[in-house]
Amino acid sequence: RRSLMAAPRLILVDGSAYIFRAFHALPPMNRKDGTPVNAVFGFTGMVMKLIDDEAPDYAIVVLDQARETFRNEIYPEYKANRSAPPEELIPQFPLIREATRALNLPVAEMAGFEADDLIATYARLACDAGIEVVIVSSDKDLMQLIRPGVTMLDPMKQKRIGRDEVIERFGVPPEKVVDVQALAGDSTDNVPGVPGIGVKTAAELINTYGSLDDLLDRAGEITQPKRRENLQNHAEMARVSRQLVHLRDDAPLPLPIEDAKGRKPQAELLRPFLEEQGFRRLLARLEGDAAPASSAAASAANSDSGQGAEGVVSNLIPAAPEDITYTLITDEAALTDIVAAARMAGVVAVDTETTSLTASAAELVGISLAWAAGQACYIPLRHGTGAGGAHGGLDFGDAEASSGVAQIPLDRAIAILRPLFEDPAVLKVGHNLKYDSHVLSRQINGAAQLTPIDDTMCLSFVLDAGRQSSHKLDDLAEIHLGHSMIKYEDVCGKGTKKIGFNEVDPMAALDYAAEDADITLRLWQMLKPRLAQEGKARVYERLERPLIAVLAAMEAEGIKVDRQSLSEMSQHFAARMVELEAEIHALAGEAFNIGSPKQLGEILFGKMGLEGGKKSKTGAWSTSADVLDDLAAAGVEIATKVLEWRQISKLKSTYADALVTSIHPQTGRVHTSFSMVGASTGRLSSSDPNLQNIPIRTPEGRKIRTTFVPEPGAVLISADYSQIELRLVAHIAGEESMIAAFRNGVDIHAQTASEVFGVPLEDMTSETRRRAKAINFGIIYGISGFGLARQLMIPQGEARDYIAAYFERFPGIRDYMDEMKLKAREDGFVETLFGRRLYISGITASNPAQRGFAERQAINAPIQGTAADIIKQAMVRMPAALAAAGSPARMLLQVHDELVFECPADAADEAMVLIRKVMESAASPVLDLSVPLIAEAATGMSWDEAH
Repeated sequence: RRSLMAAPRLILVDGSAYIFRAFHALPPMNRKDGTPVNAVFGFTGMVMKLIDDEAPDYAIVVLDQARETFRNEIYPEYKANRSAPPEELIPQFPLIREATRALNLPVAEMAGFEADDLIATYARLACDAGIEVVIVSSDKDLMQLIRPGVTMLDPMKQKRIGRDEVIERFGVPPEKVVDVQALAGDSTDNVPGVPGIGVKTAAELINTYGSLDDLLDRAGEITQPKRRENLQNHAEMARVSRQLVHLRDDAPLPLPIEDAKGRKPQAELLRPFLEEQGFRRLLARLEGDAAPASSAAASAANSDSGQGAEGVVSNLIPAAPEDITYTLITDEAALTDIVAAARMAGVVAVDTETTSLTASAAELVGISLAWAAGQACYIPLRHGTGAGGAHGGLDFGDAEASSGVAQIPLDRAIAILRPLFEDPAVLKVGHNLKYDSHVLSRQINGAAQLTPIDDTMCLSFVLDAGRQSSHKLDDLAEIHLGHSMIKYEDVCGKGTKKIGFNEVDPMAALDYAAEDADITLRLWQMLKPRLAQEGKARVYERLERPLIAVLAAMEAEGIKVDRQSLSEMSQHFAARMVELEAEIHALAGEAFNIGSPKQLGEILFGKMGLEGGKKSKTGAWSTSADVLDDLAAAGVEIATKVLEWRQISKLKSTYADALVTSIHPQTGRVHTSFSMVGASTGRLSSSDPNLQNIPIRTPEGRKIRTTFVPEPGAVLISADYSQIELRLVAHIAGEESMIAAFRNGVDIHAQTASEVFGVPLEDMTSETRRRAKAINFGIIYGISGFGLARQLMIPQGEARDYIAAYFERFPGIRDYMDEMKLKAREDGFVETLFGRRLYISGITASNPAQRGFAERQAINAPIQGTAADIIKQAMVRMPAALAAAGSPARMLLQVHDELVFECPADAADEAMVLIRKVMESAASPVLDLSVPLIAEAATGMSWDEAH
């Protein structure tokens, strides 16, 4: 408690920071009337707690009123990169103002000025009046205001920020922060700064020269040529940037400070507002019956609407543990004690530190464990070597001598850890645990699989796919815990000074490594309860969690690639590019760089004067694929040649050349990495290398697949679902004629053509069938008359007539599409048949293009997502089915609706029967489909041949 003699205190709340933090941290919530209120709930709860904790004499909530301010007159591009607020947040802004009034607090906002300017002005006036100021915000821009009598409170980290913290953050005291920001710029706010100068360099320059003006006047003294040149050439822009980042402390104020005195929440004002919104948990807190904050993380109360959890935590961001202890484990006795503590806890977070982000190439360096929030350790195993890299062949023979820190021998450490890793009574938690499982199983001969497991990355994806763009550990820590994690470059450096993790001193590695495990455990404690609360346990438990081990095994298997064939193919592509280049130059009448969009545009639309040219904002001609496709369709030969040249160039660089470098030197195979969070629909994606985007519609593209081959004596098996998305459309829409066609094995495209165009099946032409096929698949993706006309090269009116006839014949499909658009608008999400929730942003946007894109997403996501769920279910069941049958077949790849296996040739026929059976029954018993699932399989001596 403050002394009675202490100066009165003013709390200035940066309302925008609270609002956006609440919106992004909480799941969707709707009132009874459907109005979204998650940000309102979070904002109200945080302000209630703030006022209760701080007990200020004065309090003001400061908000931004409009995006255009005086800074846009100085620099029109200021904040041009900022996207509009999410559609679901816009209707919450007036409710937040209402919430502030209900809290009995004044709102300050002023047209033409940012909230930060009002905060700066109130801070100056309060200081002049002898009032202590606390700015509640995590915005770094406000740190320039700190001085005697003015501090900041970061509400996410519960951290006080004074002069020392500003110097730690910027390298300069508060009064020089503006000069540093003017030099470094800010990409978020589109403050230009000076190219090539970051915060650290800017601080060094300001500390050396004293001020921005002195630095710019003496820029000629800078010894580094590029830096000197940039400072001289961009001096005026640095001065403009200073104007942009400097906060005005003379802004007109909407209310005097005295109006903010003694303004504390009053139950009679607040209660009706909370009741109207349905905030039962906040009502309970108001009445003194709320659960304590420490237990709130494990509970949530639904609003009366029943349409959304009231929050992950009653305080939104949980306080960090009071006791945070990270320990370096360097002897067996200490490690034994840690294992005992983890077994007693029943759950332990596990993380590995390695030499590479690529699991197949990574060398294990150490292991981190966390068994309670704030309690974690790091076990260094292979520190002290200077070698490193993808296939560095590291020598860890004398790691202790090299690092100067004792390290437990790897085999002894694993002997102690193995019982913990294998213990069925202890849950192992990780973030992207697939990577750690792959590394451990590959590096440690006979090491136990981590089991049972939970994965916070997968938990986040199941809970928030489509609502949250990133599921990285650092980002989740910021969103859910308000915690900024130690960066890899802070430990290992960057640029020419970057070192491998194995070269880092173990003591220097401790906090970084242990924090990974600690934060993972704390996120798990927050996210896991939401599965049941939000009805998403089935998707996670049936599909995502069991798939982790399956994918880790597939990545470890890899697939063989014929190095010689790739080399020959690269040479073939290079020769073909030379031929095409000569033909293109001849058609253009001069030589030019075909790979330069600017030069190509000048040739096509400048020199040749072709129609259909479009200029970008920079004034350059567009030569995108769409533009070239239109020209090629119109019979422009040079456009056709350029498109072919581009395709061959991409095949050569992306596949023929890159695949050679991806071959692992020990296995002779390519080990791709499957991402479980790559697409909001639930589809897997692949990288390093990407094997899912190999083009197969052209002969040249299919050649790439011929280089994927089996080991001697084996064959590849390719099995894929036949028209699975169309089958799901028929089932969901309940279209009987389509269902009958699938049940009877009738050609669905011929059947569609017959019904839409009135052509008997026996008179069907290939062209008519092709048009029906384009409509069938186009409908799934919400194709327009324009899109269909372009694809079939027919007039738009004719294309629109085709689509109208299709919907007239299959009204159930139109009904499904309308239903999904309505559901997305009302709920903000759609769902797959398995219950996977897919959040749709922009569905209520006023911009027609943005809204149309969201509507197409709403239509397609349940279909594509259900197809993804089905093949995931097949993959989960496949290893056990193959093992039970004694089949030697091994699953290697997944590409959308296709699975690729390797199998001894003499066992392939039996394997194909089993594989098809597992795939065709994958939807059961969860789904009772009205159409059969059909999987087709074939073998070959290459992937192309099998496919």
